[in-house]
Amino acid sequence: MDTISRVIKSPRWVIGAVALVAATVWLWLPDRRSDAAGPHHAPGGPISVDVADVSRADVPVYLDGLGTMQAFNTVTVTARVDGQLQKIAFEEGRMVNKGELLAQIDPRPFQAALGLAQAQKAKDEAQLQSAKADLERYLTLAPENLASKQVLDAQRATVAGLEAQIKGDQANIDNARTQLEYTSITSPIQGRTGIRRVDVGNNVRATDTNGIVVVTQLQPIALIFTLPEDTLGVIAKAMSDGGVTVEAMSRDGRQEFDRGTVTLVDNQIDQTTGTIRLKAVFPNPENKLWPGQYIDARVLVRTDKGALTIPSTAVQRGPDGMFTYVVKSDSTVEVRPLKVGEENGSLMVVQDGIKEGERVVTSNQYRLQPGAHITIAHEVPDKQLVGRRQP
Repeated sequence: MDTISRVIKSPRWVIGAVALVAATVWLWLPDRRSDAAGPHHAPGGPISVDVADVSRADVPVYLDGLGTMQAFNTVTVTARVDGQLQKIAFEEGRMVNKGELLAQIDPRPFQAALGLAQAQKAKDEAQLQSAKADLERYLTLAPENLASKQVLDAQRATVAGLEAQIKGDQANIDNARTQLEYTSITSPIQGRTGIRRVDVGNNVRATDTNGIVVVTQLQPIALIFTLPEDTLGVIAKAMSDGGVTVEAMSRDGRQEFDRGTVTLVDNQIDQTTGTIRLKAVFPNPENKLWPGQYIDARVLVRTDKGALTIPSTAVQRGPDGMFTYVVKSDSTVEVRPLKVGEENGSLMVVQDGIKEGERVVTSNQYRLQPGAHITIAHEVPDKQLVGRRQP
């Protein structure tokens, strides 16, 4: 053990061990360096980039808002007369037509009331017929002074009273018939039924506010959404120019549910949020929109015809503002300051800085500098650039 300890502590042994390790590393590194350097291009070579043409396109301009779907009409169907619920005629969650039977209240008490009203009218009509016959006899006897004027006037009053009574009887009949009709509860609108709120056999009352079922109209359906207050002028101008189209989009912006039209701009601005409320109506033929659903509203306010455009990926932001790399005829690039307008998905409208027909770089800009040589890896066709704005 003493011999081993002396060897380990010897400076010459330590120096030899370090030299051996260094030699091993030196022998291993060249191969690794050559392997790692193999795929890279030689310094100073052309830089591979994608390019696209500067072209003109019709660019739609949108405003984005957030809103909630609402049923176009919502009706809580309630009983209009008191009675026992005999029948439920609808299925929960199914579409019903206007006037379709939803529930039936026991009609027998109301049928009896209608029969009494009709009988009373028949009785009064018989009395009126008898009174009119007496009046005719008195009128025949009056010229011969066989009937006094007092008797004649009294009979006329009796006839008039009975005629008025018959009109009241008819009103009672109409009321009783209406009450009988109310025992058949029908849907006032076309829509979808919700969850049933009362079961067969229960007594329902006209004063009940809970109702039997709620029917919501889904075709069409409404959207209430908000936009910043400073867009009010843009919306007002768009509506004055014609119908303003709204697209109902999913929250991730990838799916369009339906297209509708703005029908209303609210008459006041919400000062707490600085927004204005709008209402749009959608046909909703496939019932993709549902009351209470949160929706991204995309409002088309105008379309810039023949606008000068480049891909959004070609636009870079520098300390002096927006710029892009323009491809020159000698396969080098130059920096071109830009004045940009609206952005629509993959397209950026350019107001000044480039001309139609020039080409701009859309990738690898971080490797470029003015005068750098490039090779074109891929050129994006114009038709791939025209698209909808993405979120």
